[in-house]
Formats: sequence, C-alpha cells, structure tokens
Amino acid sequence: MKLFAPLAAALIVLGGPAHAADEHGHDHKPLHGGVLAESGATEYELVAKPDAITLHAREKGKPVNVQGARAKLTILSGGEQSVVELKPANDRLQAAGSFKVAAGSKIVATVELQGRKPANLRFAIK
Repeated sequence: MKLFAPLAAALIVLGGPAHAADEHGHDHKPLHGGVLAESGATEYELVAKPDAITLHAREKGKPVNVQGARAKLTILSGGEQSVVELKPANDRLQAAGSFKVAAGSKIVATVELQGRKPANLRFAIK
C-alpha cells in the first residue's frame, strides 16, 4: 500500500497512464473517424459513408504516398455484396458514389501501394 499511494498520486498529476505506441510506432487511434487495420508497418484507416469511401494509409503517424496506388474493396452489407475501386486523391485513396455501408457491414480490401506487395485487410463498420 505504501508503494501504491505515490504511484496513484503520480498518475493523477501526470493526467493518467501514458499512451504508448506499439513496436511499429502505431498509436491505434483513428484520426479521421474511421476503423483501423494494419499490414506490416502500415496502418490503414477506412472511412465509409453512404456517399464516399476513403482509405488513409500511414506509417509512424505520417501519411504514406499513395500516388500510383489503387485499392479494391468488397463490401458485404445486409446480405448484399458490391465491389468498389479506390483511386488516389491527394494523400488518400477515395471513391465517390452511393454505397450501402452501415453498422455491421464488413469490408475486405486489397491495397496496392507502388513498389510494395499487396496488402489484404479486413474492416468491420461499427
């Protein structure tokens, strides 16, 4: 108990336990309100809305160059399946249109970043 009191006081003063990144430098927090998946050192954040789907890629907290990249998504929602191609748009991959995405939808993605092996990812929309 003597050790606990100083530790508790230190945590209160410091604002709680520190948030540490994993061994790849990922902090596992969505930065754009989406859901996360990772492949190797690259973290992907998928933001799926009924009118746009966006995929952000980052390594150690910094955006990955997506010029020349492409992604193919298979959306499974409510017993229906659709396929969407994402294209580079500034620092992300994106598609605009009308998409059936809602809580419970599952999305399987194959992402090809220039000069890298394809990444296969799975996302579950919350």
